[in-house]
Amino acid sequence: MPLYDFVNKETGEQFTKMLKISEKSEYLDANPHIESIILSAPKLTSGFGGIKNDNGWKENLSRIAEAHPNSALADKQGGRSSKAAKVGELAKKHGYGKSGRYNMDL
Repeated sequence: MPLYDFVNKETGEQFTKMLKISEKSEYLDANPHIESIILSAPKLTSGFGGIKNDNGWKENLSRIAEAHPNSALADKQGGRSSKAAKVGELAKKHGYGKSGRYNMDL
């Protein structure tokens, strides 16, 4: 949910509230002495459920990593065997790999 900055027109007090986007206009309608102000770029809070990858998506990422064992996704997903990873690291150390001079698919 986004954080919004407000000012009380009667007291001059500035404060921040966390509201749903749809709740902001309702809040301002219910409180005519409150005015919305912009103090900085819009902020979003995190830790309220966020985006979670389900097992289907993780399985799809694993299949892509297996099909492309030398990719960054394979490094991140652990899509290579330990032997292939060690050979890849050694090849990278000696300048082989991306140019096609050495096949790291084992």
